[in-house]
Amino acid sequence: MKGPPKRIVIVGGGSAGWMAASLLHHAWDRHGTKITLLESSDIGIIGVGEGSTPFLRQFFEQLEIPESEWMPYCSATYKCGIRFPEWTHEKGHRSYFHPFFSQLDLTTAGAFFHNCGLRRRRHSAVTHPDNFFVSAALARTHRGPKPAQALPFVPDYAYHFDAGRLGEFLKNRAIALGVEHLIGTVDGVSQNDQGDIVSLETEQQGKIVADFFLDCSGFAGLLINKCLGEKFHSYRDNLFNDSAIALATPIDTRGPIPSQTVSTALKFGWVWKIPLTSRYGNGYVYSSDFVSAEAAERELREHLGGAAEGVEARHLKMRVGRVDNHWSKNCLAVGLSQGFIEPLEATALMLIQFTVQYFIQLMEEGDFTDRYRTECNHKINVAFEGVRDYVVAHYQLSKRDDSDYWIENRNHTHRSANLSAILDAWDHGEDFEATLTRHAKTLVYLRPNWYCILAGMGRFSRRTRKTTTPQAASADKTRAYCEEIARGFPSHRRQLQQTYGEAGGDWCFEP
Repeated sequence: MKGPPKRIVIVGGGSAGWMAASLLHHAWDRHGTKITLLESSDIGIIGVGEGSTPFLRQFFEQLEIPESEWMPYCSATYKCGIRFPEWTHEKGHRSYFHPFFSQLDLTTAGAFFHNCGLRRRRHSAVTHPDNFFVSAALARTHRGPKPAQALPFVPDYAYHFDAGRLGEFLKNRAIALGVEHLIGTVDGVSQNDQGDIVSLETEQQGKIVADFFLDCSGFAGLLINKCLGEKFHSYRDNLFNDSAIALATPIDTRGPIPSQTVSTALKFGWVWKIPLTSRYGNGYVYSSDFVSAEAAERELREHLGGAAEGVEARHLKMRVGRVDNHWSKNCLAVGLSQGFIEPLEATALMLIQFTVQYFIQLMEEGDFTDRYRTECNHKINVAFEGVRDYVVAHYQLSKRDDSDYWIENRNHTHRSANLSAILDAWDHGEDFEATLTRHAKTLVYLRPNWYCILAGMGRFSRRTRKTTTPQAASADKTRAYCEEIARGFPSHRRQLQQTYGEAGGDWCFEP
């Protein structure tokens, strides 16, 4: 096979299936590729992932879907970054903000990097990231991420959304554009002598034949694991969390609407709080090795207070890790079937998008050979490992000691060579920039991200020495600059009003 397949069948719906269908249709409809999505009415959609990275903006821009079309349907809000309270009990570092970096931050970020370098060498300097980034100021003041006056660039931002509604939106759009939608459960899979999948057997639809298959069947891994026998590589040795509880609470849209995700550490994991226009999405991600489901739910409800009273909670199990080969034979695993990393940095949709887009790129450049499969699998695995390393760093950097969960998360030695090199360079005063550059090809998170997590968690020696040179940058001045810039951005509520228009109803109109 050379070029795009003529017939593609996607097994499974949800965000993964319909994102994949949308991207494949956009790329290959002009080549005559027929795309069919088969989903079972017996298998539910998990649908609790409610945040994204800025990468998702590229998805909608590529498909030419305006925010005013999809955001109201999905109760979506804008996201300037993530706040992390209580990950460490270090004085002055009980909470920090992980911003989305933009050209507005070039000067102040330089001051931040400079001060961090001084602190690493035990000079006195203010290094809390909340003082140095515009998006932190936007989130503090409940502002949206798009300025009132147009700039020659678009500051980075992401979204919060109802994941179930996002899948529905993409489904309706894809069907309208010509993607075939079938309801049925896979009862059997036929393969040829080379091991390629030839067809699927279903009671409802009979035999379904295709040239290429996408496995979007979730943790079941119906094609990639059960049929093709691809091995699953667990991250359990350094990511302990295997369970989650999701619970919605009301939001008062008459007041300021937050433009940040809040990820608060609790005794056995962490809780997300995500603002939508219809509700708050909340969830507790924890390890069942350290706390029971019942005790975890009690802790979550105590954390949320009266807002959670009488609200039903959903309990979920997670398979954390990845398959060794995402593209095997004539099948590509996408979404939970290919792997999952806990939603601490909201990377699930980013990995789905990257997987499908890179597959499309390779198929258009080359052909259906082992060389392209090997390259595709390598790139996707690098992405998964890069995300994993950054998530693991949150636990390794925490100084909490109120449970065995946190102590073991901090003290285990199961971390990658990349992460060890980064932490060692930071701790020992080595050339941190050179270390990041040396590992750049295998990192997903870049320079500002690493500085923010290390400084935000207070990863510095407590002992400092007085010095006259080099002089630290003034955090008061950089914070004042960020706040001044932020005043040129409308309130988040006002920005949602502009995006939603009449679709928003009365809730988003300010007096």
